[in-house]
Amino acid sequence: MPLMIFDGDCGFCTASVNVIRRFIRPRCDIEPWQRTDITTFGLTEADCTEAVQFVDATEGVTSGSRAVMAMLRTAPQPWPLVGVIGDLPGIAFVADRAYRWIAKNRYRLPGSTPACAVTAA
Repeated sequence: MPLMIFDGDCGFCTASVNVIRRFIRPRCDIEPWQRTDITTFGLTEADCTEAVQFVDATEGVTSGSRAVMAMLRTAPQPWPLVGVIGDLPGIAFVADRAYRWIAKNRYRLPGSTPACAVTAA
């Protein structure tokens, strides 16, 4: 089963995962990197604190907005369509920039904790 890996120390990330589980319901496991043997996927702590990671047997490892789009493609409709559209040229560029801005500023967003500021720096 595909796996989405996020920063479990970040309150904003954890709150986002809770929303994803409740409303999007992807067909993948979602685990914090702190409870995952990330080295088996060739990932480092820095990789996982910088961006969400998605591990899939067919696509390999993707990160950031590409990981979010891959996760969306595992969910019930209409989310797979959103994931496909989000990977289109032009849209993927905008999605990537939006993801980077959110990741960089997550300590300022609702649900954040002091750990968000430490890892977002």
